[in-house]
Formats: sequence, structure tokens, C-alpha cells
Amino acid sequence: MLLRLPGTYPAQGDTHLLAATLRRRGLAEGRRVLDLCTGTGALALAAAEAGAREVVAVDLSRRVAWNARINSALARAGLDVRTGDLFSPVAGETFDLVTVNPPYVPAASDELPRHSIARSWDAGVDGRALLDRICAGVSAVLAPGGTLLLTHSVLADEQRTLEQLEAAGLEAEVVERVEEPFGPVMRRRAEMLRRRGLLTPGQQSEELVVIEARVRDAATLEHAGDTGRDRADDAA
Repeated sequence: MLLRLPGTYPAQGDTHLLAATLRRRGLAEGRRVLDLCTGTGALALAAAEAGAREVVAVDLSRRVAWNARINSALARAGLDVRTGDLFSPVAGETFDLVTVNPPYVPAASDELPRHSIARSWDAGVDGRALLDRICAGVSAVLAPGGTLLLTHSVLADEQRTLEQLEAAGLEAEVVERVEEPFGPVMRRRAEMLRRRGLLTPGQQSEELVVIEARVRDAATLEHAGDTGRDRADDAA
């Protein structure tokens, strides 16, 4: 059982889906892992338990980062927990595996909350405020042969994610797909999303996907990394 401080996103279906995929595909053992948007540290701890040689966990919120540190201490996992915006705390470093369960719920506006728990799910009108930045910047932190595992709802456009990752020099595919009942946030937003045509009448669940993206080769990575850094700078 993970400790969860007030203001920290609880591990839910999307978190458990990504953790299960990580374990099933054997992607953590012996590897250096970066977990972005770590929250309670659930995915970072899953990577450590699966045999990662080092795990760096990043979250924007100082309070949430402390939550992950506490859970790391309780589990004696030795996570390296850092505070900052996405890739900023690991600039110049590379990882064999990057895991991300980012905010992806379409919101009423593109203004992102900074000091409330809604920062854990609000992702702009199209749900892609962080997804686009992750797709643009991840190749810069992936080591040769590295892998990204990313989860989000199909409401945030899985095809766009695949295309952006491919454009960044990665081979990307959907490796898991599950139907998840609406949680409290989605139930509150269902009517708004129906008006936008994102949900059908009476729909009470959403499809979640896990996307795996792999570095093609060293030459492609070098070119894509330069491109990704440029895009990340533009998006920042």
C-alpha cells in the first residue's frame, strides 16, 4: 500500500496498466529508468521491483516529489526523486527506459493548473498539453536501444502520439489496450466531452492504451535528439 499525501494523484487503472505492461515485457531489469510525472512513485517503484539498476523519478510538485521519496524510503527502493518540469531535471542524461503516465484529460481551457491536484489530469482542451512535449523531447533522453512506455486515453488521440514519436525517430506501436470505467473526473466532464463529440451518448468508460516506442539506431537517435530538443524548447 502506497502512502498518498493530500494533493497527490492516486495510483489508478492507468498506473496499474502501465506497471503491468512494464513487468510483462521485462523492460526494467538491469536498466537505468526515468519515470516522469511520478506522483506517489508507483511506477518508479514497480521498475525498481522489476530489477532496474537505477530509477530516477521526476514530478513538477515539490509536495508530490516528497510523497515519492517517502514511499521510496518505506520500500527501501533507493529512488532518485527530483523536482522539475518533465525533462529539465535530467538534462544531459540518458536512460534505457522512460515511463510516463501524464495528465491527458481534455479540459475546459488550455490554462494548466499549477497549485491544485487538477494538475495531475488537466491537459488542455485537446488533452495533449504534456503529450506533445513528451513526444518531442523524449528522444533526447533515450540511450541507444532505449524504450519509452507511455499511457493515455484514446480521447487524447493515440494516432497523433504514434505519428509524433515516429517523427522523432522512434518506432512506436500500441502494445496494450483496455476499457476503463470512468472515474470521478471523467464523470464530471462527460457532458462537456459529449458536446465536443468525444463521447457517445451514455458512454461510461474510456479506452486506455499503452504505447511502446523504441530507438531505431544510434544515427537516427542523434538526429531525432537534436530535433526533439528544438521542439521541446519551442513548446516550453
